[in-house]
Amino acid sequence: MDSDLKDLSINILRTQTILPVSCIIPTGDRLAVLIRTLGTIFEQSCLPAEVIIIDASSQDCGEKIRKSVRMNNGCKLIYQSAIKRGAARQRMQGMALVNFSSVWFLDDDVILEKECTKRLWSGFAFMENVGAVNALITNQHYTQPGFVTKCMYQLMQGEHLVTYAGKVIGPAWNLLPADEPGMPDYVPCEWLNTTCTMYRKEALPNPVFPEFFTGYSLMEDVALSLTVAKTYTLLNARTARIFHDSQPGDHKDKIVDLSRMELINRYFVMTKILGRVSTKDHIKLIGLELFGILSALRSWNGFKQGPGIVWGKVSGIIELMKSDLKPTSVGSK
Repeated sequence: MDSDLKDLSINILRTQTILPVSCIIPTGDRLAVLIRTLGTIFEQSCLPAEVIIIDASSQDCGEKIRKSVRMNNGCKLIYQSAIKRGAARQRMQGMALVNFSSVWFLDDDVILEKECTKRLWSGFAFMENVGAVNALITNQHYTQPGFVTKCMYQLMQGEHLVTYAGKVIGPAWNLLPADEPGMPDYVPCEWLNTTCTMYRKEALPNPVFPEFFTGYSLMEDVALSLTVAKTYTLLNARTARIFHDSQPGDHKDKIVDLSRMELINRYFVMTKILGRVSTKDHIKLIGLELFGILSALRSWNGFKQGPGIVWGKVSGIIELMKSDLKPTSVGSK
């Protein structure tokens, strides 16, 4: 029995296809979660030619990872300790090590369903001029809004749409893609996350992520994908499916810092990337931030966090007033 299983495993490995893709995974002090993610990668029928891990852990975990993960010989594992901690900065460090024509940004807490990698890759051939394809997050997708939220969508967009899924409306309000029966396998959208997304290397701006994004790097994915979308088509691959097992972290418990970062980073994307700098755009941003505060207060947990959220917004406004953010474009190819 054991011999039969061993032979079967060898046959499975021999049928795996190696794609000209460099996978970049930023991580830090989450070894068990990272190894689980790597396991779901190496179980795919199609593998990236290299997996680049940029690790901000308190100790070197390279050897433990190599011993724990069963790899295909055609896929190379590259491990480096992070020079600077932060999702965007660690991805930028990984970019310096890329050897192939496509770049796959992947979080360390993702569980890939079968054929996910293959379906992501196939998206580039779905239509002309595709610059990036992302996976559908099964536990985070667009749902039909209630009456108040629908009114907010229409107010921010300036017109009524049948659906706002996958769009970036008003002051850089990015809405999740939809997952409904009967939809095509690949759906064009206006922005992509960096949870699980493949980019053509030639489509990426230089630098990939502006130095502006530090730490938790909130909305760096929106800034990147919107920049790429100026020249290329973005696709959401509905059949390339993942579960995002988002992990707790100190940065997520710092409500004031998160609230401040959300405002500042959204303002950066609104003005620098989208070029939305009119008085009307600024009024919409105020409306969106107030809507976010009121929405949070509807739950008991949000109510308890309310003072921190409000103080974060106030701190963000003060920081913006002191900053040199100007309505000029950022990112060039």
